[in-house]
Amino acid sequence: QVRLQESGGASVQSGGSLTLSCAVSGYSYSSYCMGWFRQFPGKEREGVAGLSSDGRIRYADSVKGRFTLSKDGVGKILTLKMNSLTPEDSATYFCAYEGKSLQGPEWWLILPAAYSYWGQGTQVSVSS
Repeated sequence: QVRLQESGGASVQSGGSLTLSCAVSGYSYSSYCMGWFRQFPGKEREGVAGLSSDGRIRYADSVKGRFTLSKDGVGKILTLKMNSLTPEDSATYFCAYEGKSLQGPEWWLILPAAYSYWGQGTQVSVSS
């Protein structure tokens, strides 16, 4: 069993920055994928950024150049650095984990269905 705990959500003004963190506990897998997803009210969850234990990273087009995904060396902390935030980034952000190497094309790193474990979410609000 893997448990995920997100932190770092807050309210900021447009143009500001936030850093989200996800702490992974429980069983450790040697190969894994981790990612951040977000959900707008009334919408499906969408991928933001994901990475695999073998070093591949994928970003959604909407966040490329603004968001940076990273992890610690052992895959226990996943960090999403978000810059140049806009009101359109306001959403609940979820951390996700899958205890396998990437099982498909790279874009699966930001595919919600590719992940088994999810955190409870953290709220990001960006005001104009």
